[in-house]
Amino acid sequence: MALGEPYSMGKKIFRYGQLMITKALPDKPNSKERMDQDLKRPKLLFLAYSFPPVRTIASVRTWNIAKYLSRLGWDVTVLTADPSLWRKVEGGEKVLTELDREGISRILTGHRWVFLHPVHLKCWNQKLGRIAGGICRIIARYLGIENDIGWVKAAEQVCSTLNPEDVDVILTTGPPFGVFSLAKRLSKKWGCPYVLDYRDPWENPAKGRYKARYAERVIRTTEEALIDGTSAVVAISKSLLNGTGSLTSKLHVITNGFDPEEMEQIKPYNFGHFSIVYAGIFYPPQRTITPVMQALKVVKASRIDQTTQWKFHYYGPQNEHVRAEAQRFGVLDRVELHGLVPRSEALAAVRGSGLTVVITSVLDETADVHKEMTNGKLLDKAIVTGKLFDALGLGAPTLIVGPRGGDVETIIETTGLARIIAAKNLDEMALFLEQAISGNTPPPKNPEAYAWPTLIKKLDVLLRTSIRNGTRKVARIHS
Repeated sequence: MALGEPYSMGKKIFRYGQLMITKALPDKPNSKERMDQDLKRPKLLFLAYSFPPVRTIASVRTWNIAKYLSRLGWDVTVLTADPSLWRKVEGGEKVLTELDREGISRILTGHRWVFLHPVHLKCWNQKLGRIAGGICRIIARYLGIENDIGWVKAAEQVCSTLNPEDVDVILTTGPPFGVFSLAKRLSKKWGCPYVLDYRDPWENPAKGRYKARYAERVIRTTEEALIDGTSAVVAISKSLLNGTGSLTSKLHVITNGFDPEEMEQIKPYNFGHFSIVYAGIFYPPQRTITPVMQALKVVKASRIDQTTQWKFHYYGPQNEHVRAEAQRFGVLDRVELHGLVPRSEALAAVRGSGLTVVITSVLDETADVHKEMTNGKLLDKAIVTGKLFDALGLGAPTLIVGPRGGDVETIIETTGLARIIAAKNLDEMALFLEQAISGNTPPPKNPEAYAWPTLIKKLDVLLRTSIRNGTRKVARIHS
């Protein structure tokens, strides 16, 4: 019976200890020379919910962290959910080959309560199952329970099979943020340090009015305790944890980035006309295509439309949103919808584009980046989406739709290639699009500053320092 049916859910998802362990580490010869070499490799346990071949933008970050730490002399073991549990995976066999080549070990876990995350996880989500799961999700949201909580329970069960000598330091990335608490428990059990990696802010999922207030207090108290106990905190942007106490000198910014080895394999797609490309998903009301379609309406009415053929191309799972907005603003004849395609195809489109579009937020700017967060607007300025770095790595000129004064502005001052325009500035956006179609785009400066071989050096030093400063002294750690 297939995974996702009622019987299978009971047998495979709700039970404890679905201990599926896969080692991708190459066989090691039993020689004194190799044993001495291994003694010099510090051991990292990387708790990563999203990891290839799972197709999420988070997997791009986790893969590059594992890959380039391994190349810097780390013995990397990634603890992650079994890919067979996910709805969208890509290149499973290729991932196994790359894990073997890079010398990365992988421990696969089960996942309980998959019905809390039906968009990404395989589960019984039809008819009665959909109704029952929907009720459970409503209750979970009311209580402030993360929809990924079932993985944390399964991961902890698997970790019971590991020993203190298997791990020198724990690196954990969130969301999900329940795994941060697991890292602290394992750290206490094994006597090793742990490091927290924030890809997003830890937001309150509770929806009930009074429950949300209580959940907010619990989350902030828990977060303070976790930060107090960790040896270091990593965030993708400086403003992401603004206002969070106990950080002091523990906070280190390591942005997302691009893998130059992946990018050099991408050949540009020939559109045959000037192409404006958006590849990714939307999160209404924060991220929508609306202001871009409004600006394209102005472009369509301009003189450039009479002299140059151009089209907007969308790659992603939300065709209907783009179609509806294009139709609303009368530019549907200038829009092509490609749907969800393999990552390599989307990257080829970005490389072949005349201009690529990245959206961080379309919401109004109401809070200065250095002031206390108001109605979530500071978080808008802290967003530095991974899609931006794909474009930078491919050398694609980029329009960033988002608030000024955010962390992304510092990045493009270094890299060039991009310009940021607020969603409300439609005339400025339309003019920029017209200039791009005419061949006038921002030149590159130093995008290599955000290549993973460069970024990973900071994390390498951070993790090694955490081991040296930890309560358990490890003789094998070296610079």
